[in-house]
Amino acid sequence: MGDRERELDALLKSVTDQEGASATVVVLGQGVGLPELPAGVAGVQLAENLGIPGGRNAGVRWLRGRGGVDVVVVLDDDGLLPRTDTLRLVREAFAENPGLGVVGFRIVDEEGRTLRRHVPRLGGADPAESGPVTTYLGGAHAIRMSVIEEVGDFPAEFFYAHEETDFAWRALDAGWEIHYRADLLLRHPRTEASRHAVYYRNTGRNRVWLAKRRLPAVLVPVYLASWAAYTLVQRPPLHGLRAWWAGFFEGVRVPCPPRRPMRWRTVWRMARLGRPPVI
Repeated sequence: MGDRERELDALLKSVTDQEGASATVVVLGQGVGLPELPAGVAGVQLAENLGIPGGRNAGVRWLRGRGGVDVVVVLDDDGLLPRTDTLRLVREAFAENPGLGVVGFRIVDEEGRTLRRHVPRLGGADPAESGPVTTYLGGAHAIRMSVIEEVGDFPAEFFYAHEETDFAWRALDAGWEIHYRADLLLRHPRTEASRHAVYYRNTGRNRVWLAKRRLPAVLVPVYLASWAAYTLVQRPPLHGLRAWWAGFFEGVRVPCPPRRPMRWRTVWRMARLGRPPVI
């Protein structure tokens, strides 16, 4: 972001302090200058802000060029790893389960609490319970590099919001598992997603794009109707609701290819995991 130098320093120190083999670490500057980085930390300065998925794609390309990277770990620049065994546990998780494609971390605030919206299960039930899920949090996760090679890049067109869900659905459809690990912690300041200026508009638009790209045709209106109802129940401020509907209709009007709907067996698999792709 370019305005979190102190937080970035703390994050990089928490990565350096991890047990076991050292990781290849790269910091992306999204259209901003990078501060002086510690020895052993690479910097990639992008000419413009490509958004969250575009930036991640640039980071993956850089890591791919280095060679020998099996797992990509993504961490928000204002978070930090409070435990020193996190990356070791990530390595062990992927080594022990060849079918594991994505691992989502648990995000906790300064007091050790996890927000309901940060638990990738319906209702945000029990943030201390690990297990298989249908999506993951963008601020702290790990992805097997071979999954990215198989299912493709993050959707750069989304810029912000729901890019993780698009990727997760493709990974599930390809047969990979996604696990939420409550013992893998990222400490992150307590914030609201609506603090971002583009939150409401991009949320509405990208929900439509997500459905059009990834769902069987019969499920598209069901999914969008359920999310429209949910948005109204949340009673966002009037300016937010207007922006959300503007984004929704933009998503209807504007195409976002490719359309590659998931298989019905993936729909059933997601339902058995507790979150069918209509909720």
